[in-house]
Amino acid sequence: MASTALPHGELTQLAQDFAKQAVSQAGKSGFRVIPVGADGFLVRMQLVRAAERTLDLQYFIFEGDNTGRLLTGAVLHAAERGVRVRILIDDGETQDGDEQLIALEASARIEIRIFNPFAYRGHWAALRAIEFALNSSRLDYRMHNKLLVADNAIALIGGRNIGDAYFQIDPEGQFADDDVFAVGPVVEKLSATFDEFWNSPLAIPVQALSGPTVTRGALNERREKLREDRHELVVQGVDYATRVSSGEPFNSLLTGRLALFWAPVEIVYDSPDKKDVESGAMLGRLMHRRVAQVAEEVQREFLMVTPYLVPGKDGMRLLHDLRARGVRVRILTNSLESSTVLLAQSGYMRYRVPMLEMGVELFEIRSLLGNSRGSGQTPVISLFGSYSLHAKLFVFDRQKIFVGSMNFDQRSLHLNTEIGLIIDSAELAQQIAARFDAMIQPENAYEVLMQPALAGLEPLLRWRTAEEGRLVDYAQEPARSSWQRWKATFFKGLPFDREL
Repeated sequence: MASTALPHGELTQLAQDFAKQAVSQAGKSGFRVIPVGADGFLVRMQLVRAAERTLDLQYFIFEGDNTGRLLTGAVLHAAERGVRVRILIDDGETQDGDEQLIALEASARIEIRIFNPFAYRGHWAALRAIEFALNSSRLDYRMHNKLLVADNAIALIGGRNIGDAYFQIDPEGQFADDDVFAVGPVVEKLSATFDEFWNSPLAIPVQALSGPTVTRGALNERREKLREDRHELVVQGVDYATRVSSGEPFNSLLTGRLALFWAPVEIVYDSPDKKDVESGAMLGRLMHRRVAQVAEEVQREFLMVTPYLVPGKDGMRLLHDLRARGVRVRILTNSLESSTVLLAQSGYMRYRVPMLEMGVELFEIRSLLGNSRGSGQTPVISLFGSYSLHAKLFVFDRQKIFVGSMNFDQRSLHLNTEIGLIIDSAELAQQIAARFDAMIQPENAYEVLMQPALAGLEPLLRWRTAEEGRLVDYAQEPARSSWQRWKATFFKGLPFDREL
């Protein structure tokens, strides 16, 4: 059954909290970038607790770990006090979170849909792999969007999935990313994108799927388990459940202690049937075209943060055209040692020399940061040396920014649906550029440099960084192990670009 965002979000308390500011902004929307992972978790929890009428959640991954369970409990509690909840999850990588979410379907106020689901609902990876191999043309197509909308009045959009690593509180691994807290006219438009995906033929209600039957008994068991988990999230001495109850940083956003930046904005997103749009079988939206158009208008400087960098022919043409006009292009991406997706990293390795030959400046983040400023996490967590980029940020002439779910790779261009915002704000652009400058410092990143090639040989690369206050050049690519380096080199020769 089709459903849409409830109207008159302006009547809720959340909307009224920003109404006075919005009136004086002549149609602009208000934004605050949230770079700190733990704050991304806190704001989600606090926003869910504050909702009065509706909650819409759309995610690529929703883990069943500590933060995933706490957020699930908050959503269930919201439904029990009368909030209508719609949850849309992709089925590519949310296996471990399935049961805790699907059990919520038994609540009269919660509806859950799965985007492009596998027929097999169990957790045996081998069986999922077999199904994928037999039906890859369908199952390779995924919904990569990340969006939360409360009361049709406040939205969180960006690159973060739901899980401990994405909120940068897991010592085993942290994915640095950004959320945008948004209010004003943009929120109703974001709600409309959710409705479009929610009502797509690819969004299947969980009742229509095979697997365990959704029952009130299962919901009661889940409710009891979530109640037990409610006060159990202490990491490295920080009690995050207590921090949720403090109301910060959400209260500071409401009161203006954390100022919003009001600016014109453009929502860019792919149609749910992106594959058919690309093939010409139907009309629709392909967001990468609009993002590329804005990039082509850059006159002086183009900054990019992307965890996966596989430009392909179109991306290389864009970079070449920018450099041909004298535009300075600097890119921050993952190093081999910080990468968690080896195939994607090997795809990037094929493009390094051509990009450097154009004059693109390449920086690769280290897994062990020398300075946590701008990293989104505490110095204590950084000491574990398990840092990895997950953010997708572009800065255009330090006047506009793109923030969203789209990587600069072939999967985001062709195989995943994506969403993001192009915000026309010099203040936000300067903020992100300052963080970029902090993260590419030698104590945090490797600058990739190219030595002149000997006759008939490929140019040699060097990785420059700082150790103990001194610049150091590595002739061999930094990696977690020789085995990791060998695998990346092997995968580099495989023709998988379109999948990366």
